[in-house]
Amino acid sequence: MSIMRSLNTAASGIRSHSEALAVTGDNIANVNTVGFKRSRANFSDVLGRSIAGSTAMPKSGAGSRIGTVQQMWQQGALMTTDSPTDLALNGSGFFVVQGNVGGMEGQYYTRAGQFTIDNEGFLTSTDGLRLQGYTANATGELGGDIGDLQIDAGTLPANPTSQIDLAGNLDSNAATPAAAWDPTDPSGTSNFSTSVTTYDSLGNPHDVTVYFRHNGGGAWEYHAMVDGGEVTGGTAGVPFEGASGTLEFDTDGSLMTETPGASSWDFVGAAAGQAIAFDFGDSTVTDGGTGFAGFTQTASDSDTSGISQDGFGAGSVSGISVGQDGAITGVFTNGQRRVIGAVAVADFASVDGLDRAGQGLWIATDDSGEALVGQAGSGGRGAVVAGALEGSNVDLAREFVDLIAFQRGFSANSRIVTTADEMYSEVVNLKR
Repeated sequence: MSIMRSLNTAASGIRSHSEALAVTGDNIANVNTVGFKRSRANFSDVLGRSIAGSTAMPKSGAGSRIGTVQQMWQQGALMTTDSPTDLALNGSGFFVVQGNVGGMEGQYYTRAGQFTIDNEGFLTSTDGLRLQGYTANATGELGGDIGDLQIDAGTLPANPTSQIDLAGNLDSNAATPAAAWDPTDPSGTSNFSTSVTTYDSLGNPHDVTVYFRHNGGGAWEYHAMVDGGEVTGGTAGVPFEGASGTLEFDTDGSLMTETPGASSWDFVGAAAGQAIAFDFGDSTVTDGGTGFAGFTQTASDSDTSGISQDGFGAGSVSGISVGQDGAITGVFTNGQRRVIGAVAVADFASVDGLDRAGQGLWIATDDSGEALVGQAGSGGRGAVVAGALEGSNVDLAREFVDLIAFQRGFSANSRIVTTADEMYSEVVNLKR
């Protein structure tokens, strides 16, 4: 090997170790970058002669070079945060974001889940890229196409009450009131009452009181009433009866039959003729049930053990929660909870084929294959962890060991340059 060739070989070693030091420096610089994946410099040798050259001469090497800079995809530690819009992936996959990066509009992939809600209600990254996912319809059913995830999707419209379920006990020893049922004096002509808040088509609440009257044996009747000032044509302070019916209990206290009468409510300003069904349990004859799941009649005080109804007023999103499957549940000001979307997660046939785009982003290439997008937790994709971020997977101890090794390699190659220079000087001095 000639002296000049030795210099060139050493120069290649200096260059490759300098590049390796740059890779290590990049790793160390990003030790606290959320979602960062460390890189590894892979050295390869350089052949001094063409492979197709003569085999009679030994093929000496011509130094080294950095063959590839490989991304290492081991997962970083998950760090708990106080923000419900901070998301991490526990397992494989990437969040999908859409927007402009360096003047290039497109779809990007990231493990950094520092998302916030912008002034339009969209979930966005710290760089303003919009998180992609599945949007839900008014019933909470997810669509099949992905798009920008909007959290503040407007007001949840009111839902008028159509069903009221009641459970409790009616005292079998209660005496039948002396006076006949009088809708103007419901308390004086009944044995027991309970109240439930209902909602009209505008979302206005109305307190409906259900009065129970014992007619002897297992026979009872019920009357649902509201203040007359709340219905069209009614008089404030005078009870209005909107629904009624009868109940029949067996000798063991179980509910046998429910016979509802007409139910029609004309709340002021709302849709007329609102029908509300009253259900008092799984009656043995009417429903074919056990007769003990709702109201019963036993020799104990009358009381109510359960009331539910399906109406609610209008409301807007006051908060969100994100499940492991990426489903985003909106918590509304009216107390309702509803799925409003789901985070999309992308995976690839070869993650090593992804190109690094900076800012914690990657882009798909022919080597990576097309993005395989779906819900978290499906198809081998990782689960979403809300209120957490994935830290960098950089191990400082490993990086410092590599730093020392590359520094020694750099120094050794520098020594070759020094030695070759001394030899070259001696050759020049031979002429003298």
